[in-house]
Amino acid sequence: MNMPSTQQHAPSTDDPYGFSARTLKQLDHAAQLCTSQGGRMTAQRRDVLGLILSSNAPVGAYDLLEQLRISDRRPAPPTVYRALDFLLEHGLIHRIERLSAFVPCTHLLHEAHDSHTHDTAEPCLHTAQFLICRGCGGVTEIADTPTILNMLRSLCAEKGFTMHSASVEVEGLCATCTATAAASHPAIP
Repeated sequence: MNMPSTQQHAPSTDDPYGFSARTLKQLDHAAQLCTSQGGRMTAQRRDVLGLILSSNAPVGAYDLLEQLRISDRRPAPPTVYRALDFLLEHGLIHRIERLSAFVPCTHLLHEAHDSHTHDTAEPCLHTAQFLICRGCGGVTEIADTPTILNMLRSLCAEKGFTMHSASVEVEGLCATCTATAAASHPAIP
C-alpha cells in the first residue's frame, strides 16, 4: 500500500502510524461528527479511519489488519470489520464493491459539509459516485450532484422503493491512463 507523500510527524505512543497533520485534523473532525450522531470514536476505529485516510488507494480489510499489527494492539479480523461497519454506518468511509476495499468519504470529512443545506424536505441521503480507473486502479469520488440524486429518487419512487443510501461505480480510464494509452497506440491515418 502506498503512503501519502505529505509531511509526516514523528510517531507517538498515541499515534504509532505517524499520521500527517492533515489526517489528524480529519480524525478530530470525524470524532466530532460521531459524537454529534451519538457514536463514539474508539482508538481502534480512529486507527482504521486514519489508515484509510492516509492511503493513496482503496484499502482492503486484510491490508488494514496487517497495518494495524505494527502497533501494540493486535486486532482480530472481526474487530477490524466492526470498526469498518461503524465507519460505514456513520458515513465516514465508502466501500468500493468492485474492489472489496474502502476509501474515505471526501466530502463528509470536509468541514464545509457541516453547514450544507438541502433544497428539499427529504432526509439527507449519503450517496456516493466513483470513477474507478482500470489502468492505475485510482478511485475518484464525485461530489453529490442534485441531478444524479433526483434521478435515483425518481426511479425509487416509481417502484415504491425507499432509498437509504446509494453508490454508483463507473469503470474506465482516468485522464492520465487515457493519454498514456493514446500515446502508445496512436490512431492510424
